[in-house]
Amino acid sequence: MFLQITIPHTDTLTQEILIARLEDIGYDGFQQEGSNLYAFVNKDQFNAPDLEELLSPHACSWSSLELPDKNWNEEWEKNFQPVIVGTFCAIRASFHEPIRNVSHQLVITPKMSFGTGHHATTYMMIQAMDSLDLKGKRVLDFGTGTGVLAILAERLGAAAILAIDNDEWSIRNTTENITENAARSIRVEKMDSLPANGQFDVILANINRHIILKELSRMGQQLNKDGVILLSGLLEDDFQVIEKEALKNELPISGRLTKNGWICLKITRESK
Repeated sequence: MFLQITIPHTDTLTQEILIARLEDIGYDGFQQEGSNLYAFVNKDQFNAPDLEELLSPHACSWSSLELPDKNWNEEWEKNFQPVIVGTFCAIRASFHEPIRNVSHQLVITPKMSFGTGHHATTYMMIQAMDSLDLKGKRVLDFGTGTGVLAILAERLGAAAILAIDNDEWSIRNTTENITENAARSIRVEKMDSLPANGQFDVILANINRHIILKELSRMGQQLNKDGVILLSGLLEDDFQVIEKEALKNELPISGRLTKNGWICLKITRESK
């Protein structure tokens, strides 16, 4: 059973900030309609005091509505539109017609997992991957969601991809999308944090600030020489704290994309 939390009278920037913070406390679906933000959370995970504390600095009110059981995938299919990232990549569902004039086309059915390319963070991660040389590389997709970045990494020539997530639904959804796209080089595992002894050439982490700050040191330890880390799930206001932690771990930021108040950061470890 899911609850719909309505947060009215909010501007776009406040909505984006709230989405990032609500994800940190277990909310896994969002809808923005004008000045209203709708957030969706499993009833068993809902905690009113946590929500009040999060909304208090923004002087936001809220109301809740218990949603009836229904086929949410069918509801999603009514509104889902393909995502096209220039001529580089298109993401569509299986019921869409093939998209022409793109280098890579992925078929993704997200169900309730995050990561279709519609959100600015996923879009920028895909955009940033266009400039990476992944041929023969070992890749970690940390917080894989739907598996979209892992599948794209294989299309770009990665030799071995480990896709991890702490959500069982995401693991099942990623596995289904891997099959749908005939991917062969992706291993999917349910994990809360980085694997103990991994070594990677590229780490993709579209998660949130809290987890990035917690895990960035270990990412650096598991990144090979000349390796690259792409980070997103971050707001523009998060840049300074992320940059400080990155520099503390000798991981200089070498690139930055911005979209709708969100950022995607590139870290490049050069051989000394």
